[in-house]
Amino acid sequence: MLRYAAIDIGSNAVRLLIADISKNESGYDFKKNTLVRVPLRLGDDAFLDGHISDRKVEELLKTMSAFRNLMDVYHVSEYLACATSAMREADNGAEIIKKVKELCNIKLEIIAGQREANIIYANHIEHKLDIKKSYLYIDVGGGSTELSVFVNRVPVASKSFDIGTIRILDNKDKDETWDEMRDWVKENTKSLKNIAGIGTGGNINKLFRMSDEKEGMPLTFLKLKGLYNQLNSHSLKERISVFGLNPDRADVIIPACEIYITLLKWTGIKQVYVPKVGLVDGIISLLIEENLTDL
Repeated sequence: MLRYAAIDIGSNAVRLLIADISKNESGYDFKKNTLVRVPLRLGDDAFLDGHISDRKVEELLKTMSAFRNLMDVYHVSEYLACATSAMREADNGAEIIKKVKELCNIKLEIIAGQREANIIYANHIEHKLDIKKSYLYIDVGGGSTELSVFVNRVPVASKSFDIGTIRILDNKDKDETWDEMRDWVKENTKSLKNIAGIGTGGNINKLFRMSDEKEGMPLTFLKLKGLYNQLNSHSLKERISVFGLNPDRADVIIPACEIYITLLKWTGIKQVYVPKVGLVDGIISLLIEENLTDL
């Protein structure tokens, strides 16, 4: 069995996806085999101090060693490890990359926001889009939000903004960044009619499950707003006990809602489709494109 692995070192959590690769009539596809998520919260250090602490570095190295062992046991032949917003801002990012290579035998790449957006839409969800609609693709992370505009199934604009759930919780989001995002969104969607949203990331996936919508159906703006009001009316402890949210999800889900609701208001979008894909899925798709498409 051919297996590839994707590692996403995010601002909130670190993920490893091991996927089984198979050939089909149109090319290659993958099936998720193992997904491991560790809530390290590197963003708290990076956004508040501009530096990832020794304790967090130690936890990251232990996590990477575990991921390396899992990749070996599963006989992974290709992998790509990417670090996003928190590592972009940490002044010791380069030093951490060196340690991960030396101690864990994992080559780690700190990716720019634009490359992050490109990898996310390597999922090629445009093949499943309604050609009659235009779409705003929204990926909300702990440190940044990646936006892409699709028209006729083609990405026509994309940009990364330093607005994310951990950054908001730490009061490190800036008014001028919100203004920049608003201006960009309005400029790139003003001529579009019949526009819908696509949402990816752990928070929108959780919100979709909480909405009890059927698979493949969109999450409406009204239902999203209702979920937000419901969650926001409870304390952090109540969100964990009443809604069964993990502690590392119960706090970030509020600012995630706020980002989505704000973007939908700016664009007038009434529906958001929620495919179960993210950066790790995009990495696997990218590895397939780079290693198998010419075979």
